[in-house]
Amino acid sequence: MGYSFSLCDESLLSLFPEVLSISTFPPHRQSASKGPQPLTPDIRADEVRLIDGEDNRVIPRREAEAIARERGLDLVVMSFDSSPLVVRLVNFGKFKFEADKKAREAKRKQHVVEVKEIKMSIRIDDHDYQTKLSQAKKFLEQGNKVKCSIRLKGRETQHSNLAFDLAKKFVVDLQDYGALEGALRMEGRTITIHISPAKKK
Repeated sequence: MGYSFSLCDESLLSLFPEVLSISTFPPHRQSASKGPQPLTPDIRADEVRLIDGEDNRVIPRREAEAIARERGLDLVVMSFDSSPLVVRLVNFGKFKFEADKKAREAKRKQHVVEVKEIKMSIRIDDHDYQTKLSQAKKFLEQGNKVKCSIRLKGRETQHSNLAFDLAKKFVVDLQDYGALEGALRMEGRTITIHISPAKKK
């Protein structure tokens, strides 16, 4: 009849001390959650590096927990990659609220580049041209790209040179706001211009 025992049985481990040398238990277990989180009982650590304001020292975990209880604060694990664990003494509720607030603000500041289209013809008058130009400048200043289409109708195809001249003028007038992507070319009856916003200095 065979016998088996669990490595977690402390009484048996005391009888077979050599088993301790092959124990696979890590000094601490990293949670699957990302980011700072409270130091909970399931996170193994005998000592921690406590960050308390400008104070930074390695102390026994029990001492760190006693300090946290005394001050009514929480021990929050800042890094699982270091040994010992780096923990900060904070109010976790307030800490998480501020962290979430910063994350929301950063997300709002992220700009999604859009392509704004402007259409013109070679018969456009100066007033309408200036209006289209102002729109393009505004789009580029907002960090968006501009796609300008100049379409020739009917007999206008016989004057494609006028369309190219208009396209070149449009690009030159926007040179302080953006840069031409690719070369000017005609596809069918339409000349398409792609302008990307100028890099902010």
